[in-house]
Amino acid sequence: MLDKLSLILLIIGGLNWGSIGIFQFDIVAWICGGQTGIISRIVYTLVALAAIWCISLLFRDEEFFHEDRPAFSE
Repeated sequence: MLDKLSLILLIIGGLNWGSIGIFQFDIVAWICGGQTGIISRIVYTLVALAAIWCISLLFRDEEFFHEDRPAFSE
C-alpha cells in the first residue's frame, strides 16, 4: 500500500515538474496558495519523502514481485 501511495505522489510531483519545465506553471502552488504556503510545502515534502521511499524499490529482491499471489489483493 505504501508503495502505491509513494508512486502516486511521485507521479503528481513529476507532472508538476513537467508543467514547470514546459509551461513555467507550478500546479501545486496554484492549487495550494503559492510556493511558500503551508499546504504547498506539505505537498512538496510528501513528494520528497515518497521519492526517498521509492529508492528502496530499486534494491528489493526480484522474487518479492513474482511471488505466487494474486495481482490484486484487497
